[in-house]
Amino acid sequence: MILASGAFDAADILAAAVAMSRGETANHDNATTCHRHGWGAVWRDPATGKVDSHRDPRPAWQAIPDSPLTGLVTDFLAVHVRNATLPEKQGLRFTHPLTRPDDDWHFMHNGYMPTVHRLLGMECSEFDSAEYFDYLVPPGTTALPGDDVLDRLRAVPPGGTTSGNAIVVNRGGAVVVHWSPRETPTPRFFTLHQFTDPLLCVVSSERIPALAAPRRWHEVAPASVLQMPFPLLSLPTSAPREAV
Repeated sequence: MILASGAFDAADILAAAVAMSRGETANHDNATTCHRHGWGAVWRDPATGKVDSHRDPRPAWQAIPDSPLTGLVTDFLAVHVRNATLPEKQGLRFTHPLTRPDDDWHFMHNGYMPTVHRLLGMECSEFDSAEYFDYLVPPGTTALPGDDVLDRLRAVPPGGTTSGNAIVVNRGGAVVVHWSPRETPTPRFFTLHQFTDPLLCVVSSERIPALAAPRRWHEVAPASVLQMPFPLLSLPTSAPREAV
């Protein structure tokens, strides 16, 4: 997953997502480096404030060049490239972002949450990310305070959970959830990274050298929730940035 907020060229963020989907920037402890099971995005129109989304079950490197995001101008963009944990959970239904039009929430998840369905009163799991979405952001939710998010995550029954990393978006902005249980088998894979300059903040599952030099990235604190309101004023995508 990768999120950018501020002044940036959307093509750079999409290229970073493609690089991650191909495994070009992988430097972690998970055997999976290629994410070929679909991609999706959430972005804001800086002129109207409207939040929109798109998803496609094809690999990002195939689908992004002819997607509606070509030439996109925005001040917020989040992208998810997917590797299905279970082979049978592939296709458009399982491609992120998951959306709930009734209350305008959009949800991206990186990890596996096979027990969260129990907290919804379900006998078995049908799609763990969808169940995690409904558990973390119950219908009618208007805000996600960090303490509430972490309390909910600590209450997830043990048994196979790898990570609850998520990007959650509504009309007001984004919430980035960085959380994995202590027993996760690949902690480096689920470590989020962040870099900022005066006009831009990027949070990413991997450090992307094309966006910023490795020394400019830092790890997001474990078990943390980042509140990222949308910029108050639209920033020009061509605004100068510090050299990478």
